[in-house]
Amino acid sequence: MAASIAWPPALAGTPAVTVIERALEGRRLSHSLLLHGDDSDTLVALAHAIADRLLNGAGAAATYPPAQHPDCFELRPAGKMRLISAEAVRSLIGRVQVSPAVAPRKVAILHEADRLHLAAANIFLKTLEEPPPNTTLLLLTTRPYALLPTIRSRVLHFRFPLAAAPVTAAGWSAWIDDYRGWLGRLAGSVADKRDASGHILTLYGLVARFGKILDDATSTAWAEHKEKLPAEVTEDEQTAIETGLANGLRSRLFAEIESATRASALPGLTAGDDATRRTLTAAVENLERAAGLLRLNLNESAALEEFLLTSLRLWVRR
Repeated sequence: MAASIAWPPALAGTPAVTVIERALEGRRLSHSLLLHGDDSDTLVALAHAIADRLLNGAGAAATYPPAQHPDCFELRPAGKMRLISAEAVRSLIGRVQVSPAVAPRKVAILHEADRLHLAAANIFLKTLEEPPPNTTLLLLTTRPYALLPTIRSRVLHFRFPLAAAPVTAAGWSAWIDDYRGWLGRLAGSVADKRDASGHILTLYGLVARFGKILDDATSTAWAEHKEKLPAEVTEDEQTAIETGLANGLRSRLFAEIESATRASALPGLTAGDDATRRTLTAAVENLERAAGLLRLNLNESAALEEFLLTSLRLWVRR
């Protein structure tokens, strides 16, 4: 029977998907997979596509979408701390130990597996060492090296590039255009470089607009996402999902800032301008540092402000 859930279009036919397809066809897919990449939505789409092929293929007594399938179990972080607790892992293990209801096997999906509490990770490790029969475990994460090394060593790794469409939030395209214009003025004539007050006003305008764009985009995305959640998702899990959605959008916006920075520097790079190359390298390194601080719960406006202030110094001094 043909799969009802397609692979994400940008990933169909890629080496990783081809390997998974062949393993599924030959019934040789590993019992434990780690799906990691830069976009959580892409990883969820991949996990559901794999689950669909495992659960709704030959031998299934009935077919359901993975999110509603009685033999598909999904575990998510919960609460404002967005952690997967030891109790939640024990509950999941108890459910996958039971024989499948309608499918030839069971599938368990761990969303944001890097959010496993240490005790929960150690409990789950025992399941990886002695997996239940006829069960496939899918671990999803954008931060694979935050997992215990012992967990990473017991799963088959697949890394996937970003397959999500560019961010289409209201005001974002204009923000990127204004950011590029600001960079162009910084790298422009000597007269422009002396206009410090104008550059700083633009900088803080960009910071304020970024926060509004992110808030509005998160509210819109969450309203759409919430409608698709299974009924059994708890309020604590919803809180964690909403926070994760905001973090994912924020990361995508920062990734597009990096792309815009590279595009703005391209003429100088093409011309072999060593000063531009050094400045771009330093700017991107600082952006990566700012994005890293966001994972420590630094406010996104503070992180962006720090990046733009550093960029102001770097591009004016080049």
